[in-house]
Amino acid sequence: MEPSARFGSSEARRIGGLRRGGRSSCGLVCAYAGGMKLGATEIQRWATELREARLGRAGHAPLSSLVDLDIEDAYAIQRAGTALRVTCGERIVGWKLGYTSIAMREQMGIAEPNFGPLTDAMLLGTGDAVSQTLLQPRVEPEIAVRFGRPLQGRVTIEQVLDAVDDAFASLEVVDSVYPDYRFQLVDNTADGSSAAQVVIGPRLDRLDALESVSVTLRHNGSDVGSATGAAASGHPAAGVVWLVDQLDAIGRGLDAGDIVITGGLTKAAALAPGDTISAIFDETTEVSVHRLASQR
Repeated sequence: MEPSARFGSSEARRIGGLRRGGRSSCGLVCAYAGGMKLGATEIQRWATELREARLGRAGHAPLSSLVDLDIEDAYAIQRAGTALRVTCGERIVGWKLGYTSIAMREQMGIAEPNFGPLTDAMLLGTGDAVSQTLLQPRVEPEIAVRFGRPLQGRVTIEQVLDAVDDAFASLEVVDSVYPDYRFQLVDNTADGSSAAQVVIGPRLDRLDALESVSVTLRHNGSDVGSATGAAASGHPAAGVVWLVDQLDAIGRGLDAGDIVITGGLTKAAALAPGDTISAIFDETTEVSVHRLASQR
């Protein structure tokens, strides 16, 4: 059965309405709907400051408390920061979607989704330890998808799924540069949507029913959250529809081999020194990450 048929006509229309240039009924909004307020020099300055704050583990005041910026400025700062990463040898391997679930939007007080790049330096395997350079890591369970062919322009959920080669159990490790995760959407977007690391776990078998995949998040062995793939905007592929449209606005798309993590399905859990966080997908597929006890 096609995804649109499984959702029913009203849900299919809702998800199919994610388009550049306005707000859809499910709350996804165009990333490039306004005009920039900041000049190129300011964009580069803030991108450099955020990177230096992260590398120095010093943290940074929210940009919105220091300068008037809109979402287009925020994405420009994000792109400048990504360019600094690439200059230092990192390679873009995909994208993350942020705030696609009600649980994450409520936890962080954010009303709209956003996106950010993933680089090869962020990738972890299941059971790995997070980097000791992280400031205040939190972990959330996500469904990751890897694309077998490129996508660009306006696409449907069916076209997204047709281009996907594999789906994986995954954990995103977020790490805000802003103290205590106090930020607005523009701040978080400029900081790459807090993307720090991503754990790519085992393959998920139910590629044709990702919205029904169940997940339980465990913190040091205790259950702390549960959901299904439908928590991500109704279907994990729905946010990808929006992402492809947003990337098209800046002349980009998804490349073959790209990985997209489709958004946190439960609230994020803090990863303190010595902690282990795992997620169990469909009661059998586990992915985990830990933080060294000596890490401060």
